[in-house]
Amino acid sequence: METLTNSTKFIFLLWVIAATAFFGIAVVQAGDNFKDLHKGWSFAKSLPSNFKGHGYIVARQADGHPVRDGEKSMRFEVRPGDCSWSQGWSDCENDRERHELKSKKTWNKGEYWYHWSIFLPDDFPIIAPVKVALAQFHQKKSHPVWMFQNGYGGYFVDNQTTGETVEQIQILTDNEMRGKWSDVLVHVRWTHNRDGFFNVYVKGETTPRYRWTGRTKKKGKKTYFKLGIYRTYVSRKPDGAPTQIVYYDHVNHAKKCDHTTRYFDCEAILANLAN
Repeated sequence: METLTNSTKFIFLLWVIAATAFFGIAVVQAGDNFKDLHKGWSFAKSLPSNFKGHGYIVARQADGHPVRDGEKSMRFEVRPGDCSWSQGWSDCENDRERHELKSKKTWNKGEYWYHWSIFLPDDFPIIAPVKVALAQFHQKKSHPVWMFQNGYGGYFVDNQTTGETVEQIQILTDNEMRGKWSDVLVHVRWTHNRDGFFNVYVKGETTPRYRWTGRTKKKGKKTYFKLGIYRTYVSRKPDGAPTQIVYYDHVNHAKKCDHTTRYFDCEAILANLAN
């Protein structure tokens, strides 16, 4: 009986491994949820089927990778042809490539702070007019509302609260990002009403480089956060868009600024907001 039990366990383990490979089971393993990567929330693969092994790894400073905080960072890579899919959507059929993670936590209303640090290697290729999103706030069963685009270099806030681009404002130049860590802090009130806001701070500054007042999401829709590399209209590069690699670290969120990051002077930010 004991032999049979062990055999059953072994067969079940083989089935899990095979199912993971075939169906692209989406949950990022708990061992990847290191506190110096992202604290207080967990992530899953955005489109699990055909998500490649090189698409996301926990990178270690000991192996020569850049790290902003602690000993590890999150490394994403997209190579030509890295398209994936899930039920109801296929990047491969819609001129897209990506490796992204999405937060399992969602938000419907209220005021929150979000922080992430992002690193572009010195040789990070600019592939415009292909669109490259490096983080976004999406809505369940709806369109993204806030995207952070690489564009022709640098970092742009792409306001898509209406379902299309309302405005696209640069918050970091290519020179500010390439070969160094850039800290990004978002202060948002999630609401479909006019009293919402979306402010973006960078590099420890105490005044936002992007400021928006108005609705920040659709009525009744829950938002969630995504990070990685998402390439749209890749056919604009007839010979194929080259490989891109990007790192993230210190990815946090909280109801209070000083619970979210230590790379910004939250006391000074709040004082500026009060004035």
